[in-house]
Amino acid sequence: MGSLSTRRRISVALAAAAALGSFAASPAAAQDMPLPLQCQASPSFTSPQTFSLNAGVNATAPATVASGSTFNVAIAPDALTVPGSVGGYTVKSISGLKLSMPVPANATLVNATLSGGSGLGSTPSVAVSGNNIVLSVPGPIAGGQSFTLPVVTLQLKAGAAGTTISTQLSGSSYANPGLTFTASVPVWIFTMNVPTACYPSPNPVLSSTMVQ
Repeated sequence: MGSLSTRRRISVALAAAAALGSFAASPAAAQDMPLPLQCQASPSFTSPQTFSLNAGVNATAPATVASGSTFNVAIAPDALTVPGSVGGYTVKSISGLKLSMPVPANATLVNATLSGGSGLGSTPSVAVSGNNIVLSVPGPIAGGQSFTLPVVTLQLKAGAAGTTISTQLSGSSYANPGLTFTASVPVWIFTMNVPTACYPSPNPVLSSTMVQ
Protein backbone atom coordinates (compact mmCIF):
# COMPACT_ATOMS: atom_id res chain seq x y z
CA MET A 1 0.00 0.00 0.00
CA GLY A 2 1.14 3.60 -0.62
CA SER A 3 1.08 6.45 1.81
CA LEU A 4 -2.24 7.32 3.34
CA SER A 5 -4.00 10.64 2.91
CA THR A 6 -5.89 12.31 5.73
CA ARG A 7 -9.57 11.57 5.79
CA ARG A 8 -11.43 13.60 8.31
CA ARG A 9 -14.91 13.56 9.56
CA ILE A 10 -16.54 16.78 10.80
CA SER A 11 -20.31 16.40 11.56
CA VAL A 12 -21.17 16.76 7.86
CA ALA A 13 -18.61 11.38 5.55
CA LEU A 14 -16.28 11.38 2.35
CA ALA A 15 -16.12 8.66 -0.34
CA ALA A 16 -13.07 7.20 -2.04
CA ALA A 17 -11.07 9.35 -4.43
CA ALA A 18 -8.80 8.04 -7.18
CA ALA A 19 -6.36 9.82 -9.45
CA LEU A 20 -7.18 9.76 -13.17
CA GLY A 21 -4.72 9.04 -15.94
CA SER A 22 -1.46 7.14 -15.78
CA PHE A 23 -0.25 8.48 -12.42
CA ALA A 24 -1.11 6.07 -9.60
CA ALA A 25 -2.26 7.79 -6.43
CA SER A 26 -1.87 6.23 -3.01
CA PRO A 27 -5.04 5.02 -1.26
CA ALA A 28 -6.76 6.98 1.48
CA ALA A 29 -7.64 6.12 5.06
CA ALA A 30 -10.16 7.57 7.46
CA GLN A 31 -9.51 9.79 10.43
CA ASP A 32 -12.62 11.04 12.19
CA MET A 33 -12.90 14.47 13.77
CA PRO A 34 -16.01 16.21 15.18
CA LEU A 35 -16.89 19.63 13.76
CA PRO A 36 -19.53 21.73 15.56
CA LEU A 37 -21.27 24.39 13.52
CA GLN A 38 -21.95 27.64 15.37
CA CYS A 39 -25.24 29.08 14.12
CA GLN A 40 -27.21 32.29 14.52
CA ALA A 41 -30.86 32.70 13.58
CA SER A 42 -31.89 36.32 13.02
CA PRO A 43 -35.67 36.71 13.38
CA SER A 44 -37.28 40.09 12.81
CA PHE A 45 -39.51 39.73 15.88
CA THR A 46 -36.86 39.16 18.57
CA SER A 47 -33.12 39.26 19.20
CA PRO A 48 -30.78 36.83 17.36
CA GLN A 49 -30.79 33.27 18.69
CA THR A 50 -27.59 31.21 18.72
CA PHE A 51 -27.32 27.43 18.71
CA SER A 52 -24.96 24.62 17.64
CA LEU A 53 -25.29 21.88 15.05
CA ASN A 54 -23.12 18.80 15.41
CA ALA A 55 -22.07 18.02 11.85
CA GLY A 56 -19.43 15.82 10.21
CA VAL A 57 -17.70 15.46 6.86
CA ASN A 58 -15.47 12.63 5.61
CA ALA A 59 -13.09 13.74 2.86
CA THR A 60 -11.01 11.24 0.90
CA ALA A 61 -8.26 12.22 -1.50
CA PRO A 62 -5.02 10.68 -2.79
CA ALA A 63 -1.97 11.39 -0.63
CA THR A 64 0.19 12.29 -3.62
CA VAL A 65 -0.38 13.23 -7.27
CA ALA A 66 1.82 14.36 -10.14
CA SER A 67 1.93 17.99 -11.17
CA GLY A 68 -0.54 18.56 -14.01
CA SER A 69 -2.48 15.34 -13.34
CA THR A 70 -6.22 15.18 -12.78
CA PHE A 71 -7.63 13.52 -9.65
CA ASN A 72 -10.83 13.31 -7.59
CA VAL A 73 -11.68 14.38 -4.07
CA ALA A 74 -15.00 13.10 -2.70
CA ILE A 75 -16.72 14.93 0.14
CA ALA A 76 -19.64 13.14 1.81
CA PRO A 77 -21.45 14.94 4.64
CA ASP A 78 -22.84 12.94 7.55
CA ALA A 79 -26.51 13.00 8.40
CA LEU A 80 -27.82 16.15 10.11
CA THR A 81 -31.04 16.78 12.02
CA VAL A 82 -33.05 19.98 11.64
CA PRO A 83 -33.61 21.48 15.11
CA GLY A 84 -37.20 21.08 16.29
CA SER A 85 -36.97 24.38 18.12
CA VAL A 86 -34.56 27.25 18.70
CA GLY A 87 -34.79 29.69 21.59
CA GLY A 88 -38.25 28.38 22.51
CA TYR A 89 -39.60 28.86 18.98
CA THR A 90 -40.76 25.86 16.94
CA VAL A 91 -38.95 25.27 13.65
CA LYS A 92 -41.52 24.19 11.05
CA SER A 93 -38.99 23.58 8.27
CA ILE A 94 -35.82 24.89 6.65
CA SER A 95 -35.30 25.80 2.99
CA GLY A 96 -32.73 27.42 0.73
CA LEU A 97 -29.83 25.54 2.32
CA LYS A 98 -26.38 26.43 0.94
CA LEU A 99 -23.13 24.77 2.02
CA SER A 100 -19.90 26.18 0.59
CA MET A 101 -16.22 25.32 0.41
CA PRO A 102 -13.40 27.26 -1.24
CA VAL A 103 -11.91 26.04 -4.50
CA PRO A 104 -8.63 24.48 -3.29
CA ALA A 105 -5.48 26.52 -3.77
CA ASN A 106 -2.73 25.08 -6.01
CA ALA A 107 -5.36 23.32 -8.16
CA THR A 108 -7.77 24.04 -11.00
CA LEU A 109 -11.37 22.89 -10.57
CA VAL A 110 -12.29 20.82 -13.63
CA ASN A 111 -15.74 19.68 -12.51
CA ALA A 112 -17.98 19.21 -9.48
CA THR A 113 -20.73 16.59 -9.33
CA LEU A 114 -23.24 15.27 -6.79
CA SER A 115 -24.39 11.78 -5.88
CA GLY A 116 -26.62 10.29 -3.20
CA GLY A 117 -28.30 12.25 -0.42
CA SER A 118 -31.62 11.63 1.29
CA GLY A 119 -34.49 13.44 3.02
CA LEU A 120 -33.82 16.67 1.11
CA GLY A 121 -37.34 17.44 -0.11
CA SER A 122 -36.01 18.56 -3.51
CA THR A 123 -33.21 18.06 -6.02
CA PRO A 124 -29.84 19.50 -4.90
CA SER A 125 -27.38 21.24 -7.21
CA VAL A 126 -23.75 22.37 -7.14
CA ALA A 127 -22.19 25.44 -8.75
CA VAL A 128 -19.17 27.72 -8.47
CA SER A 129 -19.78 31.20 -7.05
CA GLY A 130 -16.69 33.39 -6.96
CA ASN A 131 -14.00 31.26 -5.34
CA ASN A 132 -16.50 28.96 -3.61
CA ILE A 133 -18.09 25.64 -4.57
CA VAL A 134 -21.69 25.89 -3.36
CA LEU A 135 -24.01 22.95 -2.69
CA SER A 136 -27.65 24.14 -2.79
CA VAL A 137 -30.76 22.36 -1.50
CA PRO A 138 -34.08 24.20 -2.06
CA GLY A 139 -35.97 22.06 0.48
CA PRO A 140 -38.17 22.25 2.43
CA ILE A 141 -36.89 19.89 5.11
CA ALA A 142 -39.20 19.52 8.10
CA GLY A 143 -38.17 20.52 11.61
CA GLY A 144 -36.88 17.55 13.61
CA GLN A 145 -36.18 15.56 10.44
CA SER A 146 -32.83 13.95 9.69
CA PHE A 147 -31.31 14.37 6.24
CA THR A 148 -28.08 13.60 4.42
CA LEU A 149 -26.51 15.98 1.93
CA PRO A 150 -25.15 14.41 -1.28
CA VAL A 151 -21.53 13.48 -1.83
CA VAL A 152 -19.68 16.28 -3.63
CA THR A 153 -16.99 14.93 -5.96
CA LEU A 154 -14.42 17.48 -7.08
CA GLN A 155 -12.34 16.78 -10.16
CA LEU A 156 -9.13 18.79 -9.77
CA LYS A 157 -6.02 19.40 -11.86
CA ALA A 158 -2.88 19.56 -9.75
CA GLY A 159 -0.71 22.66 -9.82
CA ALA A 160 3.02 23.06 -9.28
CA ALA A 161 5.14 20.33 -7.72
CA GLY A 162 6.07 20.88 -4.09
CA THR A 163 2.69 22.37 -3.17
CA THR A 164 -0.20 20.95 -1.17
CA ILE A 165 -3.86 20.83 -2.25
CA SER A 166 -6.22 20.96 0.73
CA THR A 167 -9.99 20.97 1.09
CA GLN A 168 -11.90 22.78 3.83
CA LEU A 169 -15.34 24.20 4.53
CA SER A 170 -15.93 27.93 4.10
CA GLY A 171 -16.86 30.23 6.95
CA SER A 172 -15.25 32.03 9.87
CA SER A 173 -18.11 33.96 11.52
CA TYR A 174 -21.86 34.62 11.39
CA ALA A 175 -21.08 37.43 8.93
CA ASN A 176 -18.92 35.08 6.83
CA PRO A 177 -20.81 31.76 7.03
CA GLY A 178 -20.16 28.45 5.35
CA LEU A 179 -23.73 27.20 5.80
CA THR A 180 -26.91 29.25 5.39
CA PHE A 181 -30.60 28.44 5.30
CA THR A 182 -33.99 29.98 6.03
CA ALA A 183 -36.09 28.59 8.88
CA SER A 184 -39.89 28.79 8.84
CA VAL A 185 -41.06 29.59 12.37
CA PRO A 186 -44.76 29.82 13.40
CA VAL A 187 -45.39 32.91 15.54
CA TRP A 188 -48.97 33.34 16.70
CA ILE A 189 -51.09 32.99 13.55
CA PHE A 190 -48.20 33.85 11.23
CA THR A 191 -45.23 31.93 9.82
CA MET A 192 -42.00 33.92 9.79
CA ASN A 193 -38.98 33.25 7.58
CA VAL A 194 -35.83 33.48 9.67
CA PRO A 195 -32.41 33.69 7.96
CA THR A 196 -29.79 31.53 9.65
CA ALA A 197 -26.00 31.57 9.25
CA CYS A 198 -23.50 28.97 10.50
CA TYR A 199 -19.74 28.59 10.44
CA PRO A 200 -17.46 25.70 11.49
CA SER A 201 -15.49 26.19 14.69
CA PRO A 202 -12.90 24.75 14.65
CA ASN A 203 -12.47 24.42 10.88
CA PRO A 204 -9.86 21.72 10.21
CA VAL A 205 -8.48 20.65 6.85
CA LEU A 206 -10.61 17.85 5.40
CA SER A 207 -8.11 16.36 2.97
CA SER A 208 -4.53 17.10 1.98
CA THR A 209 -2.76 15.99 -1.22
CA MET A 210 0.92 16.61 -1.95
CA VAL A 211 1.85 17.51 -5.53
CA GLN A 212 5.07 15.82 -6.69
